Amino acid sequence: MRTKLVVAFLVIAVLLVVVAALGLRVLGQSNSRAENLRGLEIRSTAYHTLETDARQVRHLLGLCAGGEDMAKWVNGGRPAPAPARTCLREIDRSVGSSLTLLGQSTELDFLPAADEAPRFRATKRVYGQLAAVVTAITGSSQLSLPQHARAERLAVDLENRAATLSESTTRKTDLLLAEDRAAFTGSRNLFIGVAVSSIVLALLLGFVLSWSLVVPIQRTEARLAKMAAGDFSGRLDVANRDELGSLAANVNRTNDELRRLYRELEGASRHKSEFLANMSHELRTPLNAIIGFSEVLRQGLFGKVNAKQAEYLDDILSSGNHLLSVINDVLDLAKVESGQIELELGAFSLSETLQRGVVMVRDRATLNGVGVSLDTASDVELVEGDERRIRQVVFNLLSNAVKFTPTGGTVRMRSTRANGEVRVSVSDTGPGIAREDHKRIFEEFGQTEVGMAQREGTGLGLALSKRLVELHGGRIWVESERGRGSCFVFTLPLRHA
Repeated sequence: MRTKLVVAFLVIAVLLVVVAALGLRVLGQSNSRAENLRGLEIRSTAYHTLETDARQVRHLLGLCAGGEDMAKWVNGGRPAPAPARTCLREIDRSVGSSLTLLGQSTELDFLPAADEAPRFRATKRVYGQLAAVVTAITGSSQLSLPQHARAERLAVDLENRAATLSESTTRKTDLLLAEDRAAFTGSRNLFIGVAVSSIVLALLLGFVLSWSLVVPIQRTEARLAKMAAGDFSGRLDVANRDELGSLAANVNRTNDELRRLYRELEGASRHKSEFLANMSHELRTPLNAIIGFSEVLRQGLFGKVNAKQAEYLDDILSSGNHLLSVINDVLDLAKVESGQIELELGAFSLSETLQRGVVMVRDRATLNGVGVSLDTASDVELVEGDERRIRQVVFNLLSNAVKFTPTGGTVRMRSTRANGEVRVSVSDTGPGIAREDHKRIFEEFGQTEVGMAQREGTGLGLALSKRLVELHGGRIWVESERGRGSCFVFTLPLRHA
């Protein structure tokens, strides 16, 4: 699993590096094209200035060929006797200034491109020739038509060469702009494609990784839940060759071992229940004989007994009845656990059952100085259930309440109707039960410290009562705190009309 995670993180890191490298490459290309474009703009501007200055010189030279009207314009509107002779002298300053600007234009502050260098050198050479011819013309006292014609030819040649350089640079600029647009579009599409592909690949990798981790975990969780519910028939299938695969193998081994142990426990529980049922039956038969003969002897049917003998017979009867009660509880609990007990369901009067329970414990309560009261609801009469088993539950709760209530205390039984069911409660003013013992007292042989100090009972009454109530579809619980008495409550379904 660690290897999978490391590989996934490395792949994502590589994708990020690729995207970053591509972005840097695109930025570098864009910067290089921007620098080339700036150089072309500088050269284009310089060549255009050169072309403009050459055109200005050509125009000035052309003034001398304009005849009398042009000479008149040069002379401020006054007629000139010899316009052709004085033309160049009159515009000497303008020609000189234009040549000076043209000379400055030929002095570039950058190196021309390799394909432009020969043409630029030729252009500069023509400029030198033109400057020499113009200097010769303006320094002469007479107009030389051949020199003037040559100057015009050189000016036209110079303008054409400058225009060629300017047009060449303009074409390069246009081509570079077009190339820059195409490169930008291609780089943008490539960057978007790589970014989208990286995102899709990362998502796919994350999905595959999560699928290889989450699905086995979900299967393991489902199998463990079934195992917790007691289902050991299934198997956990995980194809991973990592920690999850090892975990699945361990879960399967645990499942097999628990299934074996569960079967052994079921067999042991069944044997225990069968043994308890058989032993309880075998013990109850001679015990009934002991109780019966003791009662006969106590009644003096076979002769009068003295006081000491009567005391011993009372002890025998009391111990026999207590032992018979314990055996009956064990037998009933064994039947419940083995599923052999069958309820004889029917409608019966709950108030009569509760009154019988009170009558059964009243003698002992009176002997211990404990008051017992019954409060039945008027709207609770008939309920559905096994009357004999419910009477057994009522007697267990009442006898426990009377047993643990000190002299002068009270035991109160009530029946109410709430939420579509009947609630029967038995409250006392005894020592109470600690919160941590509320669940334990409903377990087999579960007793509190107070109960063990009484040395009476085996802790089966509440466990049996709980199972009998649950067989009826009801619930039983206790509400108690140490030193504040106890209140045991159980519910039963109402009779359906």
